[in-house]
Amino acid sequence: MTLKFYTNPMSRGQIARWALHEAGADYEQILLDYGTSMKADDYLKINPMGKVPAIDHDGKIVTEGAAICAYLAEAFPDAGLAPTAAERADYYRWLFFAAGPIEAAITNRSLGFEVPLDKEMTAGYGNFDRVVDVLDSKLQSDDYVCGSRFTMADVYFGAQIIWGTQFGTLPKRDSFVAYAKRLTDRDAHKAAKAVDDALIAENG
Repeated sequence: MTLKFYTNPMSRGQIARWALHEAGADYEQILLDYGTSMKADDYLKINPMGKVPAIDHDGKIVTEGAAICAYLAEAFPDAGLAPTAAERADYYRWLFFAAGPIEAAITNRSLGFEVPLDKEMTAGYGNFDRVVDVLDSKLQSDDYVCGSRFTMADVYFGAQIIWGTQFGTLPKRDSFVAYAKRLTDRDAHKAAKAVDDALIAENG
């Protein structure tokens, strides 16, 4: 099997690389630049959005970070990162909570947009503070998305918490900081980050 990984080290491709390392997947990386190769016709055939990451696994294309994580957990079952039957509800609930409400709330806050009080019912996440409180409650109760065991859902969900606490897009609540440390201490996270850090240093 061949797996091609399209990315830029200064992008959400960092999440997919971490997922690849957790899965133990062998991959060929294809580095793309913003505004040039990421928007070239060849790549737009892979992802018409002109965004990274994307993977091509034996001709099957997967885009979107959460989808890539879920796909890799199933494509590489020996890594044990897919949910058990008992974990499935939490796994999908929080994976897509991260891809939906968390992503939207953080992005809007970063862009300076706050949902007006009378429009909260229109926004899928309600408001930023509600999302933060829900996250805090979850991580005060459980070490990982599915309770006591790390799964692939923690890669995507966890990346939001890691970046949020590092770059100030989320408050540094104790539960967030402790969870982020559990994840960044993982060997696969360290290995994937080292690759992207080296690429960033190499390309200035």
